[in-house]
Amino acid sequence: MAEVYARYMIVTAYLRVYLPSVRVAGLPPHRGINARRGVQYDGDFMWTEPTADDAIYTEWNGLQFACPRNTRLRMLEGIVALSRTDWGSPLVADDERRASVVELDRLRRATKLGRSHILTNAWHIPLRWFSAFHPSEREIYNDSDVVSIRYRTNLGAAIDRVRWAENVLEAAGFAEEAIEHVRQLAAWLAEFTADCMLELDYGRVATLFPEADLVFDESALDVRNSLLALESGEFEDSSTHYERVVRRWSTLQAYTYSN
Repeated sequence: MAEVYARYMIVTAYLRVYLPSVRVAGLPPHRGINARRGVQYDGDFMWTEPTADDAIYTEWNGLQFACPRNTRLRMLEGIVALSRTDWGSPLVADDERRASVVELDRLRRATKLGRSHILTNAWHIPLRWFSAFHPSEREIYNDSDVVSIRYRTNLGAAIDRVRWAENVLEAAGFAEEAIEHVRQLAAWLAEFTADCMLELDYGRVATLFPEADLVFDESALDVRNSLLALESGEFEDSSTHYERVVRRWSTLQAYTYSN
């Protein structure tokens, strides 16, 4: 695992909303991070990809979809969110914080695509992301000789599943903090129309697992079975399924928090 950490500064998983491609007319296709090699530095943050406005195109169920990257917008959202959670953070000066808020507002107003279509998470996948998918939607794919996993589903179905998960947790009396994370995910998804496609992509987070373990990764199934058991009042079974998926991701979560 140390070799992997050395090779990739930060490996990232993605939750992407893809629009029917006709609604993303004018954005060029994404050239990939290899289009500009090396890590870029903008004075505050490190980058491994260009910040140009472009889109990731893909085909699903016979239709073409596109996910606007809006990289600059997403970076500004991250700066603003960091400022709100840690106001005294030395990473962002007061004048930079104010400038980021102004620029973010301008970008959001400039285009109908001015919102984040991508959520990212370093080193692991938040378990709530799996609640949006049915286990049958799991795919194993190869990208540049890397084996990885993705789930794809209709956005309307994803919203229904996440809201169901929220209701199950509420009925079971879970802490508000845990429910709020699921509620926020449902609210973000609800910003988009039901004809979109939602994708959970392990990306290079998959490289942190031995390939044999990856092939048998059924995290969405474990999360779904835990929720189904919880809904039925079968708390022991629910705990068994939940503990299985937590064990799978606990080491990577610990690495996240240590950083």
